[in-house]
Amino acid sequence: MIKTQKLTKHYFLGAETVKAVRDVDLEIRRGEFVAIMGPSGSGKSTFMNMIGCLDTPTSGDYWLNGEQVSKLSDNRLANVRNRQIGFVFQTFNLLPRATALHNVELPLIYAGVGSRERTRRAKEKLELVGLGDRMAHRPPEMSGGQRQRVAIARALVNDPAILLADEPTGNLDSQTSAGILKQLQALNDNGQTIVVVTHEHDVAALAKRQVHLLDGKIWSDFLNELQGAPA
Repeated sequence: MIKTQKLTKHYFLGAETVKAVRDVDLEIRRGEFVAIMGPSGSGKSTFMNMIGCLDTPTSGDYWLNGEQVSKLSDNRLANVRNRQIGFVFQTFNLLPRATALHNVELPLIYAGVGSRERTRRAKEKLELVGLGDRMAHRPPEMSGGQRQRVAIARALVNDPAILLADEPTGNLDSQTSAGILKQLQALNDNGQTIVVVTHEHDVAALAKRQVHLLDGKIWSDFLNELQGAPA
């Protein structure tokens, strides 16, 4: 599903070169639940941006579902990003004046899906995350956990190959966080490939595999014994 080979990202700040990600080799199989961990500055968010097709590597290669996306044009990269990858962010990134239903429909509007079909699919995903009775609510009328569930439904509406979550519980209290993590586990149990970027050990403990980055390189990569091997 995901394969990187010597994936590298440098940023150039005047005369200084910041080596954010250095020669990362990683494979993630379909159906895995992987946590990418590391301290601030370890390169984990930069790495997620590259596998999410939000940024391009300085060097190295990246394959998604057998396609070498690291060599694609910007237009083709955007197409892969919109159709194969779902994103969940710490800050939810919802339109405050739009209903939950309309927020979830947005990726389908950009994809040119017809009105009836996108409404059907958006309702299906909201019901999947337990918000079938909140479709007409707007984000300011919802709790933090409900807003993150809307964001998860939006990420899933295109039936992506991979769900990328960047600190998905960072703005939530512990009880609400537990509910969101339970939701992610349920999605993974149903076959959804999930990669979570986090610095929280309790979040990473629920993944089936943990990859730790340090100074832009993989420091450790192991299966979570409590979760067992990925399917």
